[in-house]
Amino acid sequence: MQNRSAILLVGGRGTRLAPLTNNTPKPMLQVAGVPFTEHQIIKARDAGISEIVLATSFKAELFEPYFGDGTDFGISIKYAVEEVALGTGGAISNAAQALSGTGPVAIFNGDVLSGHDLGAQFDFHEAKGADVTLFLTEVEDARAFGAVELDESGRVSAFNEKMENPPTNIINAGCYIFNREIISTIPFGKVVSVERETFPNLLATGARVFGFIDTSYWLDIGTPSALLKASRDLVLATGKEFMALEGSKISSSASITGGTVIGRSAQIAADAQISGCVIGDGAVIGAGARLTDCFVAEGFEVPTQVISFDNYFGF
Repeated sequence: MQNRSAILLVGGRGTRLAPLTNNTPKPMLQVAGVPFTEHQIIKARDAGISEIVLATSFKAELFEPYFGDGTDFGISIKYAVEEVALGTGGAISNAAQALSGTGPVAIFNGDVLSGHDLGAQFDFHEAKGADVTLFLTEVEDARAFGAVELDESGRVSAFNEKMENPPTNIINAGCYIFNREIISTIPFGKVVSVERETFPNLLATGARVFGFIDTSYWLDIGTPSALLKASRDLVLATGKEFMALEGSKISSSASITGGTVIGRSAQIAADAQISGCVIGDGAVIGAGARLTDCFVAEGFEVPTQVISFDNYFGF
């Protein structure tokens, strides 16, 4: 097995996630009690990846204080900061300068929660002698995504960006494996879209681009409702109705269900009913409050008897 590295694209502003991203970059929003990026770092580590570079831009200074050099996560973590946005391809080229390994590199989009088998994707990539291997999944409606066509061998024959009548429901699912030689062909310091420029150019020049199909759990967390779903799904997958983080205090008469996360040192008063919510660290939920599918910001106090659905408090 060759040494494996990764680049995690975490530079986006996350405008679709406003107001949650007004002060926090999308990848640092908490999902099931930890920043979303942590889930992806653990996935990389568990697939045998020894080093990962976080390609940051918006509020780049918030990442390193939390993740450090990766010692606490069992993987080497480095940082590449974009002073100006370089697009997905430009970000990959910029971040690759910090890699020390020479083996294949997994590229993660910073807003995808996936249960796919990353180790198997690496094995497929190596077995096919591929230059690039894309993780693909199947959706009911591919119009909002990039649809990918394959030949009988699994080799990519066409990329189709978002279109009204896509030829297939197999889509680009946001995790790629690149050989280092391919990354070196991406112009350095320039704005490049890997989806609109790099991939079509590779096909045009006869590169060996393959698709690895895995139909496990997959979710783009780019909207508040999707972020909430991701958190709920991860909590419910543990077999519990809620997750209470350290220092939280919950009244014995409160009802907490639906994959809710109760933040560190948060307080839930008597007779509160909370379902499918993310309650921030240090928040206080007043007596008799009824919240469903809501976000409550760190330190915010929700008054007593409030009834609210699909709402934001304190952002």
